[in-house]
Amino acid sequence: MSETAGLGTEDLRNIYCVGRNYRLHAAELGNEVPTSPMIFTKPTHSVAAMTGGELRLPGSQGSVHYESELVFAIGTPYEPGIRFDELVSAFTVGLDLTLRDVQDKLKAKGHPWLAAKGFRNSAVLGRWLAYPGAAEIESREFSLSINDREVQRGNVRDMVFDLQTLADFVGSYYGLGRGDLLFTGTPAGVGALADGDHLDARWNGESLGSVVARIDH
Repeated sequence: MSETAGLGTEDLRNIYCVGRNYRLHAAELGNEVPTSPMIFTKPTHSVAAMTGGELRLPGSQGSVHYESELVFAIGTPYEPGIRFDELVSAFTVGLDLTLRDVQDKLKAKGHPWLAAKGFRNSAVLGRWLAYPGAAEIESREFSLSINDREVQRGNVRDMVFDLQTLADFVGSYYGLGRGDLLFTGTPAGVGALADGDHLDARWNGESLGSVVARIDH
């Protein structure tokens, strides 16, 4: 991570992710919209940076799906009553990559998602920006383009659970502290990656990073 976020990759602690936090995304996968935040985690070893190079991904277990998300770096420990704006030090656009066929099998058996969500290079992060406050975040949009074609666009105003609700839920149940990351969910438009796809993550039209998918079989 960059100096903007105030910590390096070696300082990462917990990576919390929110599932089904955009209604249209839940609908496109045939899932019910949750009534409380659906939280899962990724190992710190799953982190990779969008720096224009190649991203090695496993293809032997079925399709690898992209899910672009806003990601927030926590800079201050959570305490009851703290505002989201007081918690966050930086933000970026990231990718929550998913082994979709593996996830479908795990869901059918009621098993945890780790094998589908926690593989190496599954938590991909763009360039960090200084956090401008929730009001500014709500006034802008993030997007993902693949091979110069926009495939996803989202705004936090469309989330099922807003930023404050997510912070309170995660902070109360699991804890939130400096070095933690919060992936906040993906909008509609997810799909499978092909070997050689060029992914470009954008915030308010500005590229925060790109990678080329290399899928190993």
